[in-house]
Amino acid sequence: MRDIAGTVSCIDGNTFIVSDTSGDVAASAATPVGLFAADTRFLSRWVLTINGERLTALSVDDSQYYEVAFFVVPGGQVDYVQADVSAIRRRRIGPDLVESLTIFNYGDEEIELDVRWEVAADFADIFDIKFDVREKAGSHYTHVGPGELRLGYRRGTFRREASVSASEPAAFDPGGLRFTPRLRSGGRWSTDLRVVMRALRPDGVDFRAPIRALRPDDSTLPESVRTWVAAAPKLDTEHAALREVYHRSLVDLAALRFAPLSLGGASVPAAGLPWFMTLFGRDSLLTCLQTLPVTPSLTPPTLRILASLQGARTDHLLEEDPGRILHELRYGESSAFEEQPHSPYYGTVDASPLFVVLLDEYERWSGDAALVRELEQEARAAIAWIDDYADLTSTGYVWYKRRNQVTGLENQCWKDSWDSISYADGRLPGFPRATCEVQGYAYDAKIRAARLARTFWGDPAYADRLEREAAALYERFNRDFWLDDRGYYALALDHDGTPVDSLSSNIGHLLWSGIVPPDRATQVAGHLMGPALFSGWGVRTLAEGQGRYNPLGYHNGTVWPFDNSFIAWGLRRYGFATEAGRIVEGIVDAATYFQGRLPEAFGGFERHVTRYPVRYPTAGSPQAWSSGACPLLIRTMLGLEPHEDHLAVNPALPPAFDRIALLDIPGRWGEVDAFARHRPDRPVPEDGHHPASSME
Repeated sequence: MRDIAGTVSCIDGNTFIVSDTSGDVAASAATPVGLFAADTRFLSRWVLTINGERLTALSVDDSQYYEVAFFVVPGGQVDYVQADVSAIRRRRIGPDLVESLTIFNYGDEEIELDVRWEVAADFADIFDIKFDVREKAGSHYTHVGPGELRLGYRRGTFRREASVSASEPAAFDPGGLRFTPRLRSGGRWSTDLRVVMRALRPDGVDFRAPIRALRPDDSTLPESVRTWVAAAPKLDTEHAALREVYHRSLVDLAALRFAPLSLGGASVPAAGLPWFMTLFGRDSLLTCLQTLPVTPSLTPPTLRILASLQGARTDHLLEEDPGRILHELRYGESSAFEEQPHSPYYGTVDASPLFVVLLDEYERWSGDAALVRELEQEARAAIAWIDDYADLTSTGYVWYKRRNQVTGLENQCWKDSWDSISYADGRLPGFPRATCEVQGYAYDAKIRAARLARTFWGDPAYADRLEREAAALYERFNRDFWLDDRGYYALALDHDGTPVDSLSSNIGHLLWSGIVPPDRATQVAGHLMGPALFSGWGVRTLAEGQGRYNPLGYHNGTVWPFDNSFIAWGLRRYGFATEAGRIVEGIVDAATYFQGRLPEAFGGFERHVTRYPVRYPTAGSPQAWSSGACPLLIRTMLGLEPHEDHLAVNPALPPAFDRIALLDIPGRWGEVDAFARHRPDRPVPEDGHHPASSME
């Protein structure tokens, strides 16, 4: 996987390597390149030279996320002369790193080569890199043995090691290893290197060993990917870009799967490369919601692991409360020593209601009543957290104010950068804050929990109570958040109840949660698709003209594909099929400029001004919920909705898509097909859905 900065990545769950385009790693303290596992950089230097000269890639094959091949020659591209020596570096990532090197001699004479790998490991925590922490509190050690270079780091009981070995005899030293092969004219020489990454407990046992046991042979990885893609519904359409984005999304979702040991091999989605290669409550839940029509197998293990880690006590450092669903789980040094509160960290207010939303939506698709009953207590606890812990001002809303004043998140909604919640004039509100979309999630969670209580938990009294509370929240929210003179909902409430009046994409999430009265939906949709918010590629996070608007501001003007997928879904819910279709067209068009892979975010510049989507400088790619955007957009175009034991379809294709067929959609109905054709002369049904079938 390549990006605009010229790096190449290999990924297997939360293990990955990021190098330059020749395959070398030469990391500085604050650059996220190197070999990573368990939130630790196990290699910070991995540089190949031949006869003292670094190599340049003439071509790179990174078509598979788990392996890459570099065809390299000595010297630079600008001063290239016909080379007698060339080489291929083949790299594969799994539980460990395996790299093979094959060198060719096309000269007329036999030659002796000095082949050198420079190796170093700084064992930087991912947060050390992100926040440019240069001093390590522990100590490094190096062991050179027969056939092995072992680099290690120790801080108290925290130990990490990287062990380098080779298939051919090599001379190892503290700075790397060397080979001196002789190649006859027309000959070749090869070696395989393996880097084993160990995370050692105080007793010396490697807690990564079970990961290798789950997949002892890395050669099974390609078959795993093929099986994953083959199991997903087939997309049949003449729209080449949509086909590319859909396939890329499936492959990237495969790349981001990782198997926490507590799940016995079941996979959950890591949030994204490079900073978020771990379990995130919000991101994982939203990704599962997006992908239910195509990869429903992600949902049960995600719900189970979040349930197993649900808050059980009050802890101000971790911001844990009983019933609260975690924000982020980390395994690195800074979490182990509580320099970062991510072991796990609970500072998010949306994961708890979204847990209930996903549990209900999954049952509607799968019919898996057993999982609903299995997780009844956790779902009830998540609802109780909304009422007992999140209402910081006793006004009936979900509020947040960090309790960990040193390393906790200031903003605990999905827009969690420090300046993402602001007034229209740019002022920052006080704390606590209550953002609008989270109230929609809480409303939706209570409506859905009421259905589960009445249908599966045998508790109609609890269901009645939840429905009364949801109705009261609906009335209260539409009184306190609605800005009647502007025709949209406030981004948030300030600590004293003052509406934070910025126009933002958050109002689109209110549509898919269903908390917007029908008579206000037209105004909300008009703002979402108006020139201040809609760039032509998608809906901006913050409207042009607001005080903190910046088309390259992380949450203050960029376009996020995941955000847009839920906005489009909400627009369809309220009957705005044309508007939803414009978002689909814009996002799919943008993806063509990113080789089919939707990044975390891109610039919010007006489409007619730049004529192409501008890359956000530090956008993560791949990102799980960006990969999930395409499946949800397809669901939105086809109008797919579970209805008892069949799948209903209410298609509305935008003009760019003449025909779409999604085949073998899994669910409680078995597998069914959905077909749709763009018919501008045919109105979209507003009441009900058609059974999944051919729609001509």
